[in-house]
Amino acid sequence: MIKPLDADKEIARLGQLIDQSENIVVVTHMSPDGDAIGSSTAFRGVMETLGKDVRIVIPDMMLESLRKVPGSKEVIDAKRYPDFARKLIADADLIVCLDFNTPERVAQLGKHILEAQAPKVLIDHHLHPADFAEVTISRPEMSSTCYLLFKVLCALGLFPNLDRDTATDILTGMMTDTGNFSYNASDPEIYVVVSELMKLGADKEGIYRHQFNTDSLDAIRLNSFALLERMKVWPEYGAALIRLTREELNRFHYTKGDTEGLVNRPLAIPGIVYSMFMREEDDYVKVSMRSLGEVPVNRMCADHFGGGGHLNAAGGEYRGTLDSAVELFKSLLKPNLKKYSKEIHDAKKL
Repeated sequence: MIKPLDADKEIARLGQLIDQSENIVVVTHMSPDGDAIGSSTAFRGVMETLGKDVRIVIPDMMLESLRKVPGSKEVIDAKRYPDFARKLIADADLIVCLDFNTPERVAQLGKHILEAQAPKVLIDHHLHPADFAEVTISRPEMSSTCYLLFKVLCALGLFPNLDRDTATDILTGMMTDTGNFSYNASDPEIYVVVSELMKLGADKEGIYRHQFNTDSLDAIRLNSFALLERMKVWPEYGAALIRLTREELNRFHYTKGDTEGLVNRPLAIPGIVYSMFMREEDDYVKVSMRSLGEVPVNRMCADHFGGGGHLNAAGGEYRGTLDSAVELFKSLLKPNLKKYSKEIHDAKKL
């Protein structure tokens, strides 16, 4: 049994806005992941059954693995086509913002969204949504925007408009945002939704193969090097860190997505309950964190690395050198053990 979404007023207004629109633009966040692309392509697919003209605009390039997602080939990269993306947003009747909580998360597109005359809709599962949309449907307790979108579409009476492709889009987002249901996936209703999507033809095993179990030779070698040479563990603190320099990334011909999931690997070590991965970019350090149990890596990222996210999966950016980012993390080990002692102790028993 799937519980109705408690958002009658928002759903009614969203339905009105959809009815009144002809040209819809969907926007999602920088470095779009499976949840961002899956929710965007699913929303477009359903809207097209209603006769709407829908374009998806992303701030920059998606992961190569996501080009297998139905509908992803028509996504417009604003970094490659900035003028076209800006015109689409300016001319839209309705702008639908998926899988991000503030305009800053869409880089240069944020300014254009705020300046556009079209009404805006925000559907998202991240904490602290900004107040910029006429309709905001925010559910941080939900594991993915795709899961939330499925419930929104059902509330709109559009479940019959889902087909195999849109079901695949939604299931892709649900799987990738939970590590194939390995974290943030304790809500039993999730699996009822998965069942419905599979009945529509979504191939769960195929999605897993494309998104979790397909790598290039360079990516396999890079990840092996990272685990063998660049992983440090502190069992006494329940922590682990993997770091990769730009030189090391270039050595293995790194392309976007090659280290996807690497941050999770140290959590397989008994006693390690939170893990950080640092990747050196040209002018900053990209940070990803994962944890077990109730260890709040979202708070750790927000407090120290200018980011945030979910309880067990978060990220951020460090403006400085990789060495100084590592030193900051090391300086936090003992304070984190003290600040989150109960959570870390409980997680170690998992």
